[in-house]
Amino acid sequence: MHDYSNRYLTVAVAAIFSALLFTGGANRLAAQIELPPEVIAAEQQRIEVIDRISPTVVAIFPPDGQGGGSGVLISPDGLTLTNFHVVDGAGPFLKCGLNDGKIYDAVLMGIDPTGDVAMIQLLGRDDFPFARLGNSDTVKVGDWALAMGNPFLLAEDFQPTLTFGMVSGVQRYQYPAGTFLEYTDCIQVDTSINPGNSGGPLFNEQGEVVGINGRISVEKRGRVNAGAGYAISINQIKNFRDHLQSGRVVDHATLGATVRSDEFSTVIVDTILETSSAYFCGLRRGDEIISFGGRPIGSVNQLKNVLGIYPKGWKIPLVYRRDGERFEIFPRLEALHSTGELLEFAGEPPMPANPEEEPKEEMPIPLPLPHGKKPIVIPEEHKHLYTGRLGFVNYHFNQTRQDKLLNGLKSLGDFGGPDRKWTFTGQIAGGAEFKLVLAEFACLLELPREQRAFLMDLGRPETFVAGLNSEGMLMALYEWQQFMTKGKDAFTEMYYVGSEPLDGVGQRVDVLFTLDSEREIRWYFDQGAGQLVGWDLRLRPDMPECGIRIPTWKPDQPHSTPVQFSVVVDGKPATVFEVNSMETGDVTKPAP
Repeated sequence: MHDYSNRYLTVAVAAIFSALLFTGGANRLAAQIELPPEVIAAEQQRIEVIDRISPTVVAIFPPDGQGGGSGVLISPDGLTLTNFHVVDGAGPFLKCGLNDGKIYDAVLMGIDPTGDVAMIQLLGRDDFPFARLGNSDTVKVGDWALAMGNPFLLAEDFQPTLTFGMVSGVQRYQYPAGTFLEYTDCIQVDTSINPGNSGGPLFNEQGEVVGINGRISVEKRGRVNAGAGYAISINQIKNFRDHLQSGRVVDHATLGATVRSDEFSTVIVDTILETSSAYFCGLRRGDEIISFGGRPIGSVNQLKNVLGIYPKGWKIPLVYRRDGERFEIFPRLEALHSTGELLEFAGEPPMPANPEEEPKEEMPIPLPLPHGKKPIVIPEEHKHLYTGRLGFVNYHFNQTRQDKLLNGLKSLGDFGGPDRKWTFTGQIAGGAEFKLVLAEFACLLELPREQRAFLMDLGRPETFVAGLNSEGMLMALYEWQQFMTKGKDAFTEMYYVGSEPLDGVGQRVDVLFTLDSEREIRWYFDQGAGQLVGWDLRLRPDMPECGIRIPTWKPDQPHSTPVQFSVVVDGKPATVFEVNSMETGDVTKPAP
């Protein structure tokens, strides 16, 4: 809660002091007036917060000394947030200074060019001071806001500069304005943010990070803040945190549909891609969008604003109305950019279209290093922390996360080699018995009482869609068997994506992406136990995903067994298979 009485009293006392300074009465005032204890306590509390958070503020420099910006430590092992435009073009290693007066090596982990965010890791300690992350959704207009960083590179000893102001607006949407950077759901402040503040933290009164400072409005022909600064909301960055640790160029999301406002200010679907997840979930042209991500949608910009805070690939709840009836769906968000565009975004951003425009939105661009500060060559001991690979900022960190998840699969036991046959028996929810056989060359689902069978033959592509009430159920199960028996060798491509809430509403899961021919699979791992909890397969771009969910495993020898698994497809009810037994055995591949 805001203690407005203390603030007003502070302002009143300051006004009295100012008036008496002009009349020569400051000394008499000091002798006659004693400040209220509440004012003194509030001031002391603010000083203590600043003392606590100052060690977490980072001064960031590229190794050649050409430029500089700010950042903030968010973990004891050195994870640091900053702006993309601070590290753009700096290479994989940087130099960073803290208020202890020391310079630390740092390595680039991942970048978000669209959202203007990057993550680096400071090196050399495992006990770095770090700031707590707040909840930017609770920030209100009128809240006090503290910005810290190194504006104009004034702090040659790396003691960060503090500016103090007020939140002027929330959930602001800022157009790209001649660059690729798009600020969505950002916090507007009158707190002074200037060149060199880029990437630095915006704190609330409790010393929690609620945003990362980025854009500013500047006066014509100048680079001085005109009174409007913009910080990327920390809740948006929380959504991207694991993605930024993946060593990739991460992307934002689009719905796969365009919208417009009608004469009643309702948001109507104008066009929709027939290959989008939203379409497969049931959304159609002419539907009215009511809410997205739990927020009411009353304009086109509001939808853009909410879309911008999510990574591509997340499933997000969307409520729409058609003919007076409300529907809720969980579409998977499409990519905002192509792979080629993302690679381009990692290069130099274009200059603003009209540099004479006033006011204009600018990045407080990095500044030269202070005189006498020379870059230090990265020690040999840190070079192993960088691996170059096309499409990645630093493949080293992606490989590390892949290995961790693949090692977690070993806890499920030994499923044998790819020449093994898996046989499941049990009941489908509702009572029907089933027998499921998975092998490297074919898969079979039998429903004996119903006298029905589904066969997928790896030699006949037309059978790849086979399965019960699904679009590729047997292929999805086949890919699972290949994954458990061959591991990484089963796929032409594999990388760690980041994390997301399972099915849009569940717990956060780590995501591995694999590619087998044109089949895309997203594998989901519980972040706590590292256990495989499901996967989604997209057989072809023009088909909806077929998902498998395994909520519980039964420990056994030589391997664990799913207690049940569910088959889920966009727009269709889930089919639950209760497993009574799972057996593995040798199989002989038939002659061609």
